[in-house]
Order: sequence, then C-alpha cells, then structure tokens
Amino acid sequence: MRIVSILCLLTLLISSCDKSRVFEKNKDLKDESWLVVNKPVFEFQIDNISQPYNLYCNVRNEVSYPKANIYFSYSLTDSSGNVLETKLISHLLFDKKTGKPFGTTGLGDIYDHQIPLLKNYSFKHPSKYKMTFEQFMRIDTLPGILAVGLRVEKSKMDSKD
Repeated sequence: MRIVSILCLLTLLISSCDKSRVFEKNKDLKDESWLVVNKPVFEFQIDNISQPYNLYCNVRNEVSYPKANIYFSYSLTDSSGNVLETKLISHLLFDKKTGKPFGTTGLGDIYDHQIPLLKNYSFKHPSKYKMTFEQFMRIDTLPGILAVGLRVEKSKMDSKD
C-alpha cells in the first residue's frame, strides 16, 4: 500500500503542470480488489460548454491480476440525475498470447491504464456532472485492481486556456 501511495504522489507531482486537465481523481480500492458492489463515483464541474472534452477511465492494476482484460460500465449523469451516456467497455490489460502487461509502469509490478470513454464530448449546460463506474466481470471480487479514476481534459481539437 505504501508503494501505491508513493506512486499516486509521483503522478500528482508530474501531472500538476498539465494545462489540458480539468479534473482527475483516482480512488484506491479496499483490499486491492474491485468488488462488484463498489461503484466509484466522481463529481466534476464543467463551466465552459463551448470547449469539447475527452473523458478517460484510469485503472491501476498489479501484474498478479488474474485476467487478460477487464469489463466495466460507465454512466455519465447531469446534476438532475439524467443519464447522458452509458456504455459497457472491454479493455485488454495484458497481451493474450504473451501475458505481457499493457499500460505504463512507474514502480515494479503496478501498471496504469488511461482508457478512452468519450472523445470530443460537448456538455450542453454548465453544471456538476457525475461519472459512475461498475465492474462487469463474471466474478464478484476482482483481485489485483488497486484503483479506479476519472480524467476529464480539454480536447486538443479546440484547446483554449
């Protein structure tokens, strides 16, 4: 757990000068497992609706994760609770043939993935929004998943400061 904390601190320091980032937060998962009942929720504010945004799911896993891929769903809702977008995502964490981990690593056997959800997304109203993630694997407890997060950034297509 100490390594995860150090990795989070390093990520924060490196990304602190990222001008395209509007919101980024990761939630560590208890017992380094993603339980099916654990549905991480992230609230963020959008003020500039003329700016398109990219939204990503951050997943941090250990090399001991027992599967090659991960299935999860996301749901984007507005401040009134209206569902704006929802989708089931499948993402490879390891090469199916070689078992080589994908993603980036900073320390040992921990890998970070930034999984695209919505590209060049336009919000209709300045407001608070919520993104909820739910793991959709065939097992209730998904061992080896250390953290799940959300990143919202200005699209480089029209990046204005």
